[in-house]
Amino acid sequence: MVSSLQRKAVVIRASKIVHKSSALHQLTRFVTEEAICLMFNISFEDIYVVECWRYVVYVHGTGVSKFVSYADFPPILGVAPPRVRDFIRWRKRWRKQNELYRKQAPNWWAEFFAQEFSRATSEDVLHSWGKLVELITFAFNEDTLQELRRSSHQEKSLICF
Repeated sequence: MVSSLQRKAVVIRASKIVHKSSALHQLTRFVTEEAICLMFNISFEDIYVVECWRYVVYVHGTGVSKFVSYADFPPILGVAPPRVRDFIRWRKRWRKQNELYRKQAPNWWAEFFAQEFSRATSEDVLHSWGKLVELITFAFNEDTLQELRRSSHQEKSLICF
């Protein structure tokens, strides 16, 4: 348990994201390797290349060769915040994927945000991730939101310690 009390280091690595179109999709800003790892349940090392085309993202890696919609990626910090247009695209995508089940984000989105909470290096960054999740509460059911809030509070107590 002592190892969890150590300072969190920022990991810098070379990006595997390549833009193949001169016209960028509006949701390109949310494409991350971390999201792809969770989406396909692979490690970062298993990703060969992520090509951002005009309307789709092509993911090529160990055991993965797929086209993915931009609307499959969750919002992140450090870029323009999500807008109403983005909300509409996400909801439309979820409706297509989960027609009978639900109109919410895939389960791995919650894992993504929980991981980002744990990667936060300061209370301000953690607070910003929490604000982002609160902006998209429509994406999660109430139980998942409670879990994310609990995770955020737990990470806050570790950072403050």
